[in-house]
Amino acid sequence: MNTLNAISPIDGRYRNKVESLANYFSEGALIKYRVRVEIEYFIALCEMPLPQLKEIDATLFPKLRAIYQNFADKDAEEIKEIEKTTNHDVKAVEYFIKRHFDELGLAQYKEFIHFGLTSQDINNTSVPLSIKECHEQVLYPKYKAILDLLEEKAQEWKDVPMLAHTHGQPASPTSLGKEIEVFAYRMRRQMEQFATIPFNAKFGGATGNFNAHLVAYPTIDWRTFGNEFVKNHLGLERLQYTTQIENYDNMAAYFDLCKRINVILIDFCRDIWTYVSMEYFKQKIKAGEVGSSAMPHKVNPIDFENAEGNLGLANAIFEHLSHKLPISRMQRDLTDSTVSRNVGVPVGHTLISLASLEKGIGKLLLNEQAFYNDLENNWAVVAEAIQTILRSVGYPNPYETLKGLTRTNTKVTAQTISDFVDTLDVAPEVKERIRAITPHNYLGYKL
Repeated sequence: MNTLNAISPIDGRYRNKVESLANYFSEGALIKYRVRVEIEYFIALCEMPLPQLKEIDATLFPKLRAIYQNFADKDAEEIKEIEKTTNHDVKAVEYFIKRHFDELGLAQYKEFIHFGLTSQDINNTSVPLSIKECHEQVLYPKYKAILDLLEEKAQEWKDVPMLAHTHGQPASPTSLGKEIEVFAYRMRRQMEQFATIPFNAKFGGATGNFNAHLVAYPTIDWRTFGNEFVKNHLGLERLQYTTQIENYDNMAAYFDLCKRINVILIDFCRDIWTYVSMEYFKQKIKAGEVGSSAMPHKVNPIDFENAEGNLGLANAIFEHLSHKLPISRMQRDLTDSTVSRNVGVPVGHTLISLASLEKGIGKLLLNEQAFYNDLENNWAVVAEAIQTILRSVGYPNPYETLKGLTRTNTKVTAQTISDFVDTLDVAPEVKERIRAITPHNYLGYKL
C-alpha cells in the first residue's frame, strides 16, 4: 500500500513517525503475538510436565520459540489464508503451529496446542503483552524524552523574568523557567503512576474457571500454573476472577493515565502557542519552509498546533477504550474484540504529537526584549509586594491604599510608584525596601 492511498493519516502522511508501532499493533503483529503465546503455553505444559509431554526434550524449546522469533510476513499471510477456511483467527494460528509440529516431528503432541483454552486466553494475553512492550520500548521513552526536554528548558530559562497573566490580565511576575517546570512537575508525577498499574491478562479457559483443564487433569493446581505461566513466560499478571474475557479495568486505568499526561501536554501547547503570539518566542526558520501560502512574513507555531490536534484525537479514542472495554454483556460479547484492535490508533496520534512537540520546542528562540517590555509596561503588578510590606509594618489599610493607586485610568510607571512611596508615613528603611522592588525582580522562588 502506498502511503498516498492510506485512509488514516497515521498510515499515510505520518507513517514515518509511527512506523515502530507496526511491531506491536498491526494485524501481522497481533498474529505473531498469538503464535508466541500459544508456543509459550505449550512449553509451559512441557515444563510442568503434563504426563503426556514429559518425554519432550527441552532442547526442542529453542526450535519451538524460533517459530515466533523468526515470524515473517509470509507466515502471517499463511495464517490469513487458513482463516479464510476456518473463519476464526485464533483457530487459524493453532493450525499453523500444528503444521510446524509436523515438520519438527512432534505430530503426536500437537493436540496439546491450545489445550483447554478459548480464543480469549490468547487474545487477552497477546493484546496486553503488545501494550506492555510498546509502553516499555516506545511510548514511555518518548514521554520521558519530552519530560527531559521540559526540565532542561526549565533550568535554561529559570533566570528569565516574565509577567504572569491570570484571567488574561497582568499578574505578579514569575520566571519562565518556573512556568515550564510546572508542566514538567505535573508530567513527572503522572508518569510515576505507570509503575502502579499492572499489565493484566485473562487466562482461565472458556469462562475463566479452568473447566476443561480441571476435568482433564483434576489433581493439577491450574490456578497456580496459570499464574506462573502468565508471569514467568509472558511477564504479565493474571487476573484471578474473570468472565470469558479480561476485566480490562487496569487497561482502562493505563489509557486514562495516558490521557491525563496528554491533557497536560495540550495545556503546554496552548501556553506556548500564546507566548509565540505575544512574541515572547520567535521560531527558528528553516530554508525553504513556507508559513503561509499568501503571507510571506508568517512563521506559524504549527508544531504546537499539530501536537494539540493529535493529542485531542488520541484522548478521544483513549476515552472510548477506557469506557467501553470494561463493559461486556454477561460472560462475554464481541464488542471488545473490534474495539481492542484500535489500541494502536491513540498511541499513534500520541507519538505524532510527541514528535511535533520535540520539533517545536527545539525551534523556540527566546525574545528577552519582549519579556522585558511587558514587565516594564506593568509596574502596577508590584502593588501586591508594596501592600504586603505595609501590612507587615502595621500600616493602616494598605490594600485599599494600593487599590486606589492602581485602579485608575492613569498608567502606573516606575515614577508613579516612586512618587507614591514618597507619600508613605513609614520608616526610611521600609521605603528603601519598597523602592528596591521592580517588576523584573519581584519573582519569588525562580524555580
